Amino acid sequence: MPLNAPQAGKSGKSRIPGISGQSLMQHALPSRPRILVVKVSSLGDVVHNMPLIHDLRARWPDCEIDWVVEEGYVDLVRLLPEVRRVIPFALRRWRKRFYQAATWREIGAFRRALREDAYDAVIETQGLLKTAVVARVASRRSSAPVIGLANATQGSGYEPAARLFYTDSVTVPRQTHSVRRSRLLGAALTGLAPPEPPRFFGPGARALHVGDPLWAGLPAHYAVCFHATAGAKKKWPLASWHDLGRRLADEGLTMLLPWGNEAERRAAEEIAAGVPQAQVLPRFTVMQGFGVINRAEVVIGVDTGLVHIAAALCRPTVEIYTATWRWKTEGYWSDRIANVGDDGVVPTVDEVHAAARRVRGQGI
Repeated sequence: MPLNAPQAGKSGKSRIPGISGQSLMQHALPSRPRILVVKVSSLGDVVHNMPLIHDLRARWPDCEIDWVVEEGYVDLVRLLPEVRRVIPFALRRWRKRFYQAATWREIGAFRRALREDAYDAVIETQGLLKTAVVARVASRRSSAPVIGLANATQGSGYEPAARLFYTDSVTVPRQTHSVRRSRLLGAALTGLAPPEPPRFFGPGARALHVGDPLWAGLPAHYAVCFHATAGAKKKWPLASWHDLGRRLADEGLTMLLPWGNEAERRAAEEIAAGVPQAQVLPRFTVMQGFGVINRAEVVIGVDTGLVHIAAALCRPTVEIYTATWRWKTEGYWSDRIANVGDDGVVPTVDEVHAAARRVRGQGI
């Protein structure tokens, strides 16, 4: 039996670990199906949704895949050559300018984009009412399924009313990794167990923005330390960053500190003040972030989107967890990724430093 073949149960029905036999679908798709994927945000969730695209292509090599995503992540999704068309979704901006004529023109254009092709299947992996509505509005062939989650998973947003807009709901374990959650929805359609390890970006991502003029003055050897996050409880203590930075400096690594807003810039400056040769980076976009990540000797950071990008690129990465469940988003697909801490368990400097040495191939 092939490694990724579904397992047969006593009833003769195919089974895939993580979803019930009742969730496996009997829809007959053409050899070159058109499939719409709806996953709009956030940064880390969009990255963790990418293996689904590779799974669909593995089942139907000639399938045409479109993806609805928040407008800020359009360029990110375009790194996947397997995606034919990226459809921008701008609900946040539309809400702020709801009564402007330009907004309604954009909404009309968005709706037309959803109905430009008749899809053979729609997979909605967000589990929210707004995304379920988008999935159902898309043009479909007769009997084409709209597939979504039947239940909430721990630590992820879910609105039960979304099920009203699905034709097929897939039950997954309550504790399911973000990557696997999306892949199980695809597996219910393909009938194939998701192969490991998961794949993320296309080959062009490894060279993206490496030669950007913004990074012309970077030191030869450095560690990028993503200290900032929207959730205060997810941060790592200032004193810990100082101690870690001094240890990295002793090993010849310059600590580079990114930031995204003024509060984060001040925090970066506060960390840099206690670390020899540490540098506060200029502000950069998500896409420019690939350049500094790909040239780093190690990436160390809290549970945030750019750290998940580093892990998806299989760069030497240490993911620090302090107030979120590690099992939900940790990078498990490469020995170049280390995950330390957990919900309510703040890792020590010794643990983070040892992990950084390990992923760099230096041992403990």
